Amino acid sequence: MSTTPKRELSLFDSTCIIVGIIIGVGIYQTAPDVAKGVFCWWGVLAIWIVGGLLSLCGALGYAELATAYPQQGGDYVYLSRAYGRWAGFLFGWAQLTIVRPGDIAVVAFAFATYARAIYDPLASSEISYSQPIYAGAAVIVLTVVNIVGVRAGKWAQNFLTIVKSLGLLGIVVVAIIASEGSPDVGSFDPFPLSIALVLVLFTFGGWNEMAYVAAEVKNPSRNIVRALVLGTVVVTVLYLLVNGAFLYTLGYAGMATSEAVATDSIGTVFPQIGGRLISGLICISALGAVNGLIFTGARISYAVGAEHRALGALGKWSGRTGTPIMALAAQGAIALSLIVLLGSFIDTLLYTAVAVYSFYLATSFAVIVLRRKEPHVERPYRVTGFPIPTIIFCGVCTFLIYSCVSYAWERKPIGLIISFGILLVGGLVYRLIPTGHSKIEQ
Repeated sequence: MSTTPKRELSLFDSTCIIVGIIIGVGIYQTAPDVAKGVFCWWGVLAIWIVGGLLSLCGALGYAELATAYPQQGGDYVYLSRAYGRWAGFLFGWAQLTIVRPGDIAVVAFAFATYARAIYDPLASSEISYSQPIYAGAAVIVLTVVNIVGVRAGKWAQNFLTIVKSLGLLGIVVVAIIASEGSPDVGSFDPFPLSIALVLVLFTFGGWNEMAYVAAEVKNPSRNIVRALVLGTVVVTVLYLLVNGAFLYTLGYAGMATSEAVATDSIGTVFPQIGGRLISGLICISALGAVNGLIFTGARISYAVGAEHRALGALGKWSGRTGTPIMALAAQGAIALSLIVLLGSFIDTLLYTAVAVYSFYLATSFAVIVLRRKEPHVERPYRVTGFPIPTIIFCGVCTFLIYSCVSYAWERKPIGLIISFGILLVGGLVYRLIPTGHSKIEQ
């Protein structure tokens, strides 16, 4: 039996989705490299503040679009209305085949890395398959949890978000109260400032996820804006506290040269069990991000399937479970395929990056396009200070696209080539297969 989404997500649920997705594992992996690009301790805090403000500029644009068009599908809806159905279809195609399964696989790999540090049953074998096994198991279990029902998915998200947020605060408290600080040690080769900013903005990625479940949010005209802004602010504050704790415990140079900054920080206080404690926290953090990505990503595929015959099987909503079962299953299957085929965190990240920021750019610019194209549409929220935040974020997206293309082309262009090839196939599918009647008003 098929039905339509119900409004079951409160402000707390919505904020947990945003915070849970943003705070994955990036803060633990990128903090040292970011420190290398800013040359001093106060620069570390400054660049994370800049990252939060730039992310907020993007979030304000999404808040206007999500409250004006509180439909399931997020960017798919906005791009379709702003540029035509082809743009929405390409976005949905990219999300299904490139972006969302890739994001899920990236964070699942990170979970697997730290899960192995706690327990690796295959450590004695010559070739260890524990990392893809752990990553694949995380995708399978959390996909099943979300198929069971929206309540199970949101409760899992709330629990994981609360635990990992408290864990981050625990790192701060332990590092600052129990540690006497550490002098700067070691030397390092500095990073370009531009690369440091790229890493910061990657670590803030996920603040736009609220738009994908807009049709399930209670009182959307108020709670969508509140969740987007509150989630971004909460994450910025947590990132500043954590980086401050790293600086206090290890010193600037110690932070920049650390290979496991959170473990090293806690290790100064609890040298025997610190590593396992941090590994457990990062595993929980990663699982929260994987669950949030699975929850919201399937809603995009559902929206595209409901509009286009080529992906019609995905556009079915189960009245029994209250979830898009086929969309969840397809998303999980593709993510598992990427885990097997790509095999590593960095290769999977390069597979997704350019597509992610290309659609960020198109959606942010859609704020301007739709104000001109559909001025009659009620907008419960309008971007504060428009058009400055929107222009700033569009500029940031352009910079990130250029940086990612340059980096990928020099290092390993195969992922970039595959991504562009998949987008080309998506364009051919749209042109050759009838799309059916649109439910999105043009």
